Amino acid sequence: MTEISDVYFVDGVRTPFGRAGDKGMYAGTRADDLVVKAMIGLMERNDAVPADRIDDVAIAATTQQGDQGLTLGRTAAILAGLPQSVPGFAIDRMCAGAMTSVTTMAGSIGIGMYDAAIAGGVEHMGRHPLGGDADPNPRFLTEKLVSADALNMGITAERIHDRFPHLTKERADRFGMRSQHKTQAAYDAGRIQPDLVPIAVRDGEGAWGLASEDEGRRPETTMEGLAGLKTPFRPHGRVTAGTSSPLTDGATVSLLAGGGAVKEWGLEPKMKLVSFAFAGVAPEIMGVGPIPSTEKALAKAGLTIDDIGLFELNEAFAIQVLSLLDHFGIDDDDPRVNPWGGAIAVGHPLAASGVRLMIQLAAHFAERPDVRYGLTAMCVGLGQGGSVVWENPHYTGKKKKQK
Repeated sequence: MTEISDVYFVDGVRTPFGRAGDKGMYAGTRADDLVVKAMIGLMERNDAVPADRIDDVAIAATTQQGDQGLTLGRTAAILAGLPQSVPGFAIDRMCAGAMTSVTTMAGSIGIGMYDAAIAGGVEHMGRHPLGGDADPNPRFLTEKLVSADALNMGITAERIHDRFPHLTKERADRFGMRSQHKTQAAYDAGRIQPDLVPIAVRDGEGAWGLASEDEGRRPETTMEGLAGLKTPFRPHGRVTAGTSSPLTDGATVSLLAGGGAVKEWGLEPKMKLVSFAFAGVAPEIMGVGPIPSTEKALAKAGLTIDDIGLFELNEAFAIQVLSLLDHFGIDDDDPRVNPWGGAIAVGHPLAASGVRLMIQLAAHFAERPDVRYGLTAMCVGLGQGGSVVWENPHYTGKKKKQK
């Protein structure tokens, strides 16, 4: 007899993120190998979980072809050495792929069908650029359902600046600079590295090396430097490389379990799922998608934005995060928001990023027993937003002492 169950984020790991392209550290590495290595690292860290009790594996990719095709969840599970009795599948919600892997598996656990599952995502943007070989239905343009440039994410970001003129380029530049500085500070403190699975890589000359850190960081970023960058998406625009997430390769995976499995295996979950929601908006201004999805997720949880003590928001573009903060009345530099920086600094390998947000929120929760609820949220191509509300199992109710 199945029973409704709580859903727990037991653990999550990721590869270091690499710059996409011929000079990036993963130029000679297959996409499926990235997720396989991450999955092996996850299972090694959680050896109390019997591998044959994993009920399913969901792995997302935005461009499901070549080494990102062939039902990734199943092929990665086999390659990672999971028993052949463990099934798997692939999933696609563009930027929210891994987030959707988690919420899909969470639904199956929540209604008692699964005890445990692996959920994650991978994107090798060097091998598979966004929209490569895509064949959009001509009706989108002939019937004017979607603007011709709705798939150009930079242009959609420029449109947010158009809609909200008070969200200036200077504010976006400052947010981008602070993302770089916060990420480097987290690296210097050794906070990000524990959840990275090092990857053996080979350069163009055949020499082997080890990828152990995110490759795209620019901690030397200054406001003066950002002010002089080109605006590639529009002449005299406001979106630059300094306020955008770089093209990135990488993979993430997480282990989810129900209450019964947590108790049976003696696990210590890092987060408990409270609610989640996805929402649609006009594709031409997709960056505002997390606003309605967050409102839906909060309503389902019976919470308000004031109940959220920590935010992990995907920095596809600085302006996208600023639009959400502005909507909810949160300061640009609120310390609750992306304490260790975000995708502007470490990169955004599309379908992998949702679980990166969760990995970092889980790490924050461990350090902040004064915080009960946290939010992971992101915008999604073609006009969507995704949001997940989490509860901190370390919560004590005691306020953090001021230094």
